Amino acid sequence: MSLKLALWPTRFGWAFLGLVVLTLIGCINYALSLGYGLTFLLSGVWLVTAAQARRAARTLSLNVQPPVEAVAGHETAFATQVRQAGAASPVTLRAWAEQNGRRVPLTASLSLGAGDTQTAALKVADPVRGPLRLSDVRLVAHDAFGLWQAAVPVRVEAEVAVTPAPEADAPAPPTLAASGPGENGRRTAGQEDFAGLRPYVAGDAPRLISWRHAARSGQLVTREFDAPLGQAWDLNWAATQGDPTLTNREARLSRLAAWVTAARAAGVPFRLTLPGQALPVGSGDAHAVRALRALALHPPFPDVPEQQTPSEFLTLPAWLGGPKTSGPQPAPLPAAPLQFSLLALGVALLPGLLRWPLWTSALVLWLLTYRGLQAEPGRKLRPLPSVLLLALVAVAALGLNATYGTLLGQDGGTALLAALLALKAAETRTVRDARLLTLLGLFVTSTHFFHDQGPLTALHSLLASVLLLAAAARWTGDPDRATTAESPVIPRSLLGLSGRLLLLSLPLAALLFVFFPRPDGPLWQLPINQGAKTGLADQISAGEYSNLAQSDAVAFRADFDGPLPPPDERYWRGPVYEYFTGQGWQQVRGRFAAPSAEPRPGAPVWHYSITLEPNGKPWLLALDVPTTLPQSALLTSTFQAATLRPASLRTRYEWHSQPAVLGRIESQDRLNLDLTLPDTPDAANPQARALAASWRTLAPEQRVQAGLDVFRKGGFAYTLTPPKLPSANRIDAFLFGSKRGFCEHYSSAFAFLMRAAGVPARIVGGYQGGEVNPDGGYLIVRQQNAHAWAEVWLAGQGWVRVDPTAAVAPARVQADLGTALTQPRATAPRERTALDRAKLRLDALQNQWNTWVVSYDGAQQRSLLSRLGISGTGSPLYLLALFGVAALTLLPALAFVRRRARPRDPALLALHDLSARLRLPRGPGETPTAYAERAAGLSPAQAPLLRDIARTFNALRYGPQPSPEHLRQLRSLVRQVRRVERN
Repeated sequence: MSLKLALWPTRFGWAFLGLVVLTLIGCINYALSLGYGLTFLLSGVWLVTAAQARRAARTLSLNVQPPVEAVAGHETAFATQVRQAGAASPVTLRAWAEQNGRRVPLTASLSLGAGDTQTAALKVADPVRGPLRLSDVRLVAHDAFGLWQAAVPVRVEAEVAVTPAPEADAPAPPTLAASGPGENGRRTAGQEDFAGLRPYVAGDAPRLISWRHAARSGQLVTREFDAPLGQAWDLNWAATQGDPTLTNREARLSRLAAWVTAARAAGVPFRLTLPGQALPVGSGDAHAVRALRALALHPPFPDVPEQQTPSEFLTLPAWLGGPKTSGPQPAPLPAAPLQFSLLALGVALLPGLLRWPLWTSALVLWLLTYRGLQAEPGRKLRPLPSVLLLALVAVAALGLNATYGTLLGQDGGTALLAALLALKAAETRTVRDARLLTLLGLFVTSTHFFHDQGPLTALHSLLASVLLLAAAARWTGDPDRATTAESPVIPRSLLGLSGRLLLLSLPLAALLFVFFPRPDGPLWQLPINQGAKTGLADQISAGEYSNLAQSDAVAFRADFDGPLPPPDERYWRGPVYEYFTGQGWQQVRGRFAAPSAEPRPGAPVWHYSITLEPNGKPWLLALDVPTTLPQSALLTSTFQAATLRPASLRTRYEWHSQPAVLGRIESQDRLNLDLTLPDTPDAANPQARALAASWRTLAPEQRVQAGLDVFRKGGFAYTLTPPKLPSANRIDAFLFGSKRGFCEHYSSAFAFLMRAAGVPARIVGGYQGGEVNPDGGYLIVRQQNAHAWAEVWLAGQGWVRVDPTAAVAPARVQADLGTALTQPRATAPRERTALDRAKLRLDALQNQWNTWVVSYDGAQQRSLLSRLGISGTGSPLYLLALFGVAALTLLPALAFVRRRARPRDPALLALHDLSARLRLPRGPGETPTAYAERAAGLSPAQAPLLRDIARTFNALRYGPQPSPEHLRQLRSLVRQVRRVERN
């Protein structure tokens, strides 16, 4: 007998795989690098649990006992005994009850511990008359999370004849008259006098067996008794004919069954006559059993009614239009497993609860808490009505749409998903619903990567995965036990198992993270970001940059492949503002001829990478002027780098920049635009115009210096809190009134003066400077480094950068913002404190994480593969290396599963080692003696040794006084067996 094991996912396992595929597609489309890691980790769990289920199936054994008697219309059960010699595992026993050409599925679920033996009943609810036997019996082992099922077939010969249901209140049967009463007359079977011994027949009562004779001879015999011949019942098929109450064959057989049952109970002799079959007069249990069997097997047999099919795994709840069940309500879910599932769900939602609107977080927490309290047996909390749940769905959707402006973006979409998940938890009633919460919780965990992919988010995703997988394990196994067992809320053993399986999946996840192909673009375009982000704005007005300067959030990090540029060259170019409205400056969307860009002779080339924090803006930050662009990036006619995919996630870009002469050849239309000033009365600024007009006689370069002298010598102050300017003639109010401002005030006033003086000018927004982190040698550019400066166009020189803020506060360029506010003329930043140095060390770790985890993309992957001598992700060498190394990464997990599957019982462990030596697995329910005989047939030379092993095992297991010597002998005999190589 060969062991044919079938392995396939459960419905929950298919849904789990669908979740993995869905999250993988999302990670590919949105470049969620940390999402790749979680997806591959869950993929590793899916594969490792397959081996776990397969190993668990190989250590199962089964014994089946058919029922002694079965009556039509009454539930009957085949008694089974299942033993798990290996590691603990949930087990499902599946079989088909075959009767009269119809098959009915039977199942029984158990949760077996290591070395545990449990009994279960395969119940046939409503059998009909006829032979009933089990077929296609399979032991199905599951992994701890219920993702896989490994089925092993078992040869079972279990059959019972289902007798007709006795008729209620049946009339008295006809009798036979017999002569010769007394001791010397004729006799018949009875219960009075001992008549002799005969061979045992199945169905004989145990009290009639001669156990003394069986002990001497080894064979079962039955004692017979007789009595003087008197009256016997004549149970004849013909006697049931013509009775108007017996309308069909089954009714007539039920009448005969009632008579047989009555005769058996009264001890009256009877004979049975059926068409084509007759039983002579007799009495006793064995005779009654034979008669009932004859009635059960009398052809033809009745039809078996159709069975209802079970519902599918994924169905909508009734309050969302799903099917409404009219049958009995399911038993309440146990409090501890459900509360732990809700706790795991709450942990999975935690980052969002701190980010979503307060009312949304409160709604989610209230729903989860209410359902958890409702599960406790002592509380009388009513389930939330469907009308209320539907109303909450509508309120959540309308409220979130009003808050975020849409439900399709990352903020509104994830908040709505959390609200729907909490509503689903509130109406969870079945084990299927509880398992579905696990899948939804894992999906919500992956959505947090839209907002952050830092180390803390990675640790949270691991914690949430451990908790959610442990919650799934609590619902795996026997559903009846799951709905009645008392257990603690936090299952420490399952948490440990989840953690170990995730840990064993890490090598495979790391391999796939590095080598799984990373596309350079999205699969489809769908905006995932909405709402304002901290960063540069589309337009510039008084107060815009000073607000940013009060934020120490990181805007980006710049890592150079060599020395850092000097402070006065650290101008990170962003949006360019050319249209002055009188109140502020805006970007211009128009088509202009491309200007020239000529690298300065001898100027250094900067090779650097920028890790840009999410800002939702299309522009990229780079030093003047980029000579190479990342993929999907472009350079506008104002030398502004931009991308078609706004940075809604932390993104890494590689740059090459070199100082250049910009726009020596420039479009005349653009130059005319950059001389334009509004002519409305509220934007006239007559004092500034008059001052600039006085410079028109000077050379353009001298006009620029005259404008800077206004700020150097005019008593201006650099501050984050300037007074509010009037809406009319704001430039005059600043230059000749407040004289206190931030970079946008100085650049705006300077550009106005230059245009009024006849020099084309515009404002460039971006960042200036950056903090050097000595632990990593890179620059940290924060939002407080946001800066605005001016550019003037000079004939023969092109666009020349002019920073009027530096004329007021040189420390803004040479040092940092904090120094510039307190010591405007300083030339070096203030000394760092111990706290500052500690923050920089943490930031260095963050930068390494961003470089090697968050920003890992297709370009880095191709670079790594080229260093390994692999041409590309589709090459044969790549595929060979990928699958080969993947197999190696799974070895620790497979070794762990194999070690757990080994039997704990020393004697069974010896038999397990024997099957490994022979490469011949034992079948479920196969006894050691039968296994030894089968193995001896395949290895005749070792037959004596194999039989000795079987005898020693039986003596050790069933002998009157087993000793450690027997175990040592068994192990010694097993070691003597030669290993067998089989194809």
